[in-house]
Amino acid sequence: MIDANVQLKYKLHYLSRFGRLARGCVGWLLFSLLFACQSDTVRRHDFLIQGIDVSRYQAEVNWDTIAAQGMHFAFVKATEGATHADQYFEQNWQALREAGLRRGAYHFYRPRTSPVAQADFFVSKISLVEGDLPPVLDVEVLDGIHPTTLVTNVKTWLRLIERRYGVQPIVYTNLSFYNKHLAGHLEDYPLWIARYGREKPVLACGRDWQFWQYGSRGLLGGIAGYVDFNVFAGGWEDLDRMTYQGEDILSRSLTRANSPRPQTSGAAR
Repeated sequence: MIDANVQLKYKLHYLSRFGRLARGCVGWLLFSLLFACQSDTVRRHDFLIQGIDVSRYQAEVNWDTIAAQGMHFAFVKATEGATHADQYFEQNWQALREAGLRRGAYHFYRPRTSPVAQADFFVSKISLVEGDLPPVLDVEVLDGIHPTTLVTNVKTWLRLIERRYGVQPIVYTNLSFYNKHLAGHLEDYPLWIARYGREKPVLACGRDWQFWQYGSRGLLGGIAGYVDFNVFAGGWEDLDRMTYQGEDILSRSLTRANSPRPQTSGAAR
């Protein structure tokens, strides 16, 4: 789910860093092997609850086949900015429910677009039913704005969405972006962290993550090509507590969403 421009930025960063450390031909050979021989993501079996995330890049997905392979949840891209809706969202959203998988919808955040407009656009496309996973905000780029402004506007989106659905949204980002720009500022919200490899994410602020995207080159029947692999950190009761509980408790949730947030030392509020 990490934006292609972000992936290119990271590769160029490591190219520069590696080039400074390895001046000889052997170093450059090792670097070439590192990026040329990217292996498929090996599925983890040390977490009870596993899932994937998809967007238009996966095109048609056979969700019954996905469910039969021991996947329990999926996040699907719904919207981006204030005008773009993923062309496969409605199809995926309905098929996930029919296949019995827990489903969640995510919004790719564009920092130069009004957070209010982005929240309104997301709400116009998403209807939740009891048991759905919370809405997700995918925030992984600055697009040239100041990090403090980003945090302020991201909080606006999150609070508007929580007010609308009565459930705390999830924040998705990669480990580097979180530690550099978001750590200590979004303590109220569940986290979904991308960190590829076998080593679990460690957050700079010391808090826990709830979801971990550990690879982008997973292979499953029912999808042509690669897909992101994810795990949930807890058990089924933990997951159930996070989910949308329906309109009957919305008024209570709205009261909580509108109450003052506790101040955290050093955090932008």
